[in-house]
Amino acid sequence: MFSPSSLLSLCSLYVLLVLVSCFNGAYSSSSSSSVPSKIGKGYRLIFAEETTDGGFIGHLEVKENNNIYGPDIPLLQLYVKHETEDRLRVHITDAEKQRWEVPYNLLPREQPPALKHTVGRSRKNPITVSEIAGPELIFSYTADPFNFAVKRKSNGQTLFNSSSYGSDSFGEMVFKDQYLEISTQLPKDASLYGLGENTQPHGIKLYPNDPYTLYTTDVSAINLNTDLYGSHPVYMDLRNVGGEPYAHAVLLLNSNGMDVFYRGNSLTYKVIGGVFDFYFLSGPTPLGVVDQYTSFIGRPAPMPYWSLGFHQCRWGYHNLSVVEDVVENYKKAQIPLDVIWNDDDHMDGHKDFTLNPVNYPRPKLLAFLDKIHKRGMKYIVIIDPGIGVNSSYGVYQRGIANDVFIKYDGEPYLAQVWPGAVNFPDFLNPKTVAWWGDEIRRFHELVPVDGLWIDMNEASNFCSGKCTIPKGKVCPSGTGPGWICCLDCKNITSTRWDNPPYKINASGLQVPIGFKTIATSAVHYNGVLEYDAHSLYGFAQSIATHKALQGLEGKRPFILSRSTYVGSGRYAAHWTGDNKGTWEDLKYSITTVLNFGIFGVPMVGADICGFYPAPTEELCNRWIEVGAFYPFSRDHANYYSPRQELYQWKTVTKSAQNALGMRYKLLPYLYTLNYMAHTSGAPIARPLFFSFPAYKECYGLSTQFLLGSSLMVSPVLEQGKTSVKALFPPGSWYSVFDMTQTIVSKGQYFTLDAPLNVVNVHLYQNTILPMQQGGMISKEARMTPFTLIVAFPIGASEAQAKGNLYLDNDELPEMKLGNGYSTYVDLYATVKEGSVKIWSEVHEDASSLEINGSPVANGAPNIELGSVEQMRLQADVEDEQGEKKPLMVEISGLNLYVGKNFEMSMKMGTQG
Repeated sequence: MFSPSSLLSLCSLYVLLVLVSCFNGAYSSSSSSSVPSKIGKGYRLIFAEETTDGGFIGHLEVKENNNIYGPDIPLLQLYVKHETEDRLRVHITDAEKQRWEVPYNLLPREQPPALKHTVGRSRKNPITVSEIAGPELIFSYTADPFNFAVKRKSNGQTLFNSSSYGSDSFGEMVFKDQYLEISTQLPKDASLYGLGENTQPHGIKLYPNDPYTLYTTDVSAINLNTDLYGSHPVYMDLRNVGGEPYAHAVLLLNSNGMDVFYRGNSLTYKVIGGVFDFYFLSGPTPLGVVDQYTSFIGRPAPMPYWSLGFHQCRWGYHNLSVVEDVVENYKKAQIPLDVIWNDDDHMDGHKDFTLNPVNYPRPKLLAFLDKIHKRGMKYIVIIDPGIGVNSSYGVYQRGIANDVFIKYDGEPYLAQVWPGAVNFPDFLNPKTVAWWGDEIRRFHELVPVDGLWIDMNEASNFCSGKCTIPKGKVCPSGTGPGWICCLDCKNITSTRWDNPPYKINASGLQVPIGFKTIATSAVHYNGVLEYDAHSLYGFAQSIATHKALQGLEGKRPFILSRSTYVGSGRYAAHWTGDNKGTWEDLKYSITTVLNFGIFGVPMVGADICGFYPAPTEELCNRWIEVGAFYPFSRDHANYYSPRQELYQWKTVTKSAQNALGMRYKLLPYLYTLNYMAHTSGAPIARPLFFSFPAYKECYGLSTQFLLGSSLMVSPVLEQGKTSVKALFPPGSWYSVFDMTQTIVSKGQYFTLDAPLNVVNVHLYQNTILPMQQGGMISKEARMTPFTLIVAFPIGASEAQAKGNLYLDNDELPEMKLGNGYSTYVDLYATVKEGSVKIWSEVHEDASSLEINGSPVANGAPNIELGSVEQMRLQADVEDEQGEKKPLMVEISGLNLYVGKNFEMSMKMGTQG
C-alpha cells in the first residue's frame, strides 16, 4: 500500500527537510567533524575462566573514562563459546546490570551465563591461554587493550579482528549505555554481502563508503542507501585465496538502531543500545553459510504450492465487481493466475477485520470465493497493525478490554494510520498474541481468506510525537491525501530515548528515530522500551499471525510481511515494498531479492511493473520476464497508477504467457527448492557465486541470477534493448525454451538475442530438471505428467547428472518426510561411451499422499499424475568424422511413477 514513505522521494525531499528542521532545537547532528574517529582507549581483560558448559567467561574493565555519547560502562562480561562445529558466539554485556537483548522467546537460543557479582575473587578454572579452538574456528584475544580475532582453523585466515592497531579509521571497542562501537579489519579483496534492508544502487556487493543504517522504517524503496522496512545485521564475506573460495558470515544479534560503516578495508558498528552478541559462521561455501545461519535463526517457512503461482493485486479495486473482472480477464487472456488480492478496498473505513457492506457485501464476496476456490484459486487481504480508535468497533473494544496496546504515560499510545486515530497492539504481550489470534479467527469466519498480508508494520505512523484527537474537526477529513497527519501532536524531546546522544542516519537524513513511527519512549509489555524493541515489531507480528493462521484449520499458513528481522523467514514471505515503475527499480529488485535469500527469507519478490505510476508498456514486458522468476511473483500497483494488470497490453500479454507459462512448467522444481529452503536454508533465487564460488567474475554480478543451483535467468534490464550481454560461467548451458540452443562457455560473456517477448533462461550441465506441462492455475499444472530434462556437458565422453523432486500434500502445516504424505526422489543419470543410464531413488513411499484428491504413489495406470511421461536427453555424440555434435533425444510415452524407483538404459548414436 502507498504510505508516507513517498515523502522521501527526491521530488519531495524539500518537504522532509522542512519537517526535520522542526526538530533542530533538540536534535543536533552527530557530525563526524565534531566527534573524534577514536573514542577512548578501550577495555582490558582482568580475568578469564572456563565455564561448566564448555565456554569461556571473562571480565573487561574500562581503561579510561570519557563522556562522549555518555559515560562508559565500567565493567563488562565477556562470554565465548563454540556452540556448534561451525558456529562461534562472542557475547559482551554489562557485568553488573541486565541489558536489553532480543527476547529469547522470540528468537530461541542458548542463554549466556548469569551476570557475575563477585569480581576479583579467586577462580577455580583460570585460563592462561590466549586462544580457544573449536572444530572449524579459533577465537584469540589480547588482554590490554582487549581485542579479539576469529580465524579459520583449516588455513589460519583471519575472519574478524577488532584490533585498531595500525588503523586511522577506527579505534578500540566502546561500550556505553546508548552507544556501542566495535570494528574489524578486512582484506581489501573481500566481497561482502548483506546488511539490509536497503536499495543498493551499486549491486549486491557492499560498496565502500555507502551508508548502511539498520532501523525498520516506512521509507519507500525508491530511496537509495536508506534504512528501509527490515533490519538484518548480518553479512557474508566471500574471499578467493589462491583460487580457493572461502565464505563465512558474521551476525550481530542486536535490535537497536545502528550505523554500519564499510570502508573496504574495515567495518565499524555504531549501535545505540543493547549488547554485542556476535555469531560467526564458518561456511566455507555460501550455501554452507546460509545453512548454518538458518539452522540458528530458524529455517524458512514451508510455503503452500499455490503460493508459487502468479499473484495479482492493486490498491484501488473499488468494489467486488472489479475484482471479478480482473480474474475473468486473466482467464480470457490465457495468463496464469493463482491468487487474487485486496489491499484495504474491502475494508469498512480502512478498519482491520471488517468488510465494506456496500462495495464488498459479504453474501456476494462469499459466492465469489466459493467460485474461485472450486477453480483452485486463492484470496488474500491486507491487515495493518494500527487498530482504529472507535468505541463502536468490536476489534478495538476487545483490544481495550484485554489491555493489548503499547502505552505512553500509562495510556494506549495514539497514532494515525489509514483509519485515522489508532492504537498499536503490543505483540510482546502474550495477551495480545491471544487477542490477535481470536480476531483473525473471527475474521476468517466472516471471510475464508487463504492468507494474510501484514503491512505498515515497521510500525508506520502518519504523525510523530505525543498526539491527541482534535476537538471540533473530523480527522481524517475524507478529502485530500489520507497520509497527512491531522491529530494534535507535540514533539517528544525530553527523554534520552527520544533524543539519544548518537544520531543514526535514520531515513538517510538523521531524522529523529521517533519520526513517523511509535515514540521511542513508549512502553511495551514488562516495561520494554520501544527504543529497544522498535525493529522487532513486524517480526513479533509475523510470529503472532503465523500462530493464529496455523491454529485455524491446521493448514500451512501463508503470510506476507513488509517489515522483517533476523528469523522472519521462519514465519513469513516478503516483498520489497514501494518501488517505482522505472528501469532502475527493475534492476535494483534483483539485488534486494538475492539479499533476502541470504537473510533466510527466500520467498521474496518485488512489485512487478512497479508500485508507483506508471510503467511503460516496454518496461512491463521486461518486468514480467524477470518477475515470472522471482520466488514470490506478484503484480501490484498504487491507487493513483493507471491499470497495469498483465492483460492491459497485447505485447505484455504475450510476454506473460511466455514467461509465466515457463514458470508454471517449472513449479515442481520451484516447490522442490521450497523444500530445500525449508530443510537447509538454501535460497530459491541465488547469486551466481553460490554455484560458482571459485569464479571471481560473478562475485559482483547483479543483473543475472540463479533459481536453485542450475537455472540461470539473464533478463533485459535496459530500455530499447533487443539483446542482452550475459555472463556464462564455464560449462555447457541449454536454453529451457529451446533445448537445441546451447552455449559452451570457458567463462565469458555472450550476447543473446532478446526480442521484446523473450527472456533467456538457461539450464546448466550435469542437471536433471523435473518439469510438468503447465496450466492456468497451479492446481491444474500439478495434475499434468512430468518431463525430465537430463543435461550432460557437451564434449564429455563420460558425465553424470543429478536432480531431485519433492512432492507432498501442501495443506499440511509441516513440510517433512516420514509422515506418509510426502515423497522425495533423487534422480541420477550417467553417460559413458554412448550408453546412457537413468534411474531414481525414492526415499519415502508416500502411500497416503494425494494431490488435489488424486493419489501419487501406487496409483492406477490410468492416473497420469505422478508419472514421468517424457524424457529429454541433452548430450553430444560423434559423427563419422569424429566431431562432437549436440544431440537432444526425446523419449515419450513413458509411464514411470515418481513414487516408485525406476531404471532405464539406452544407447545413443548418430549417422553422418
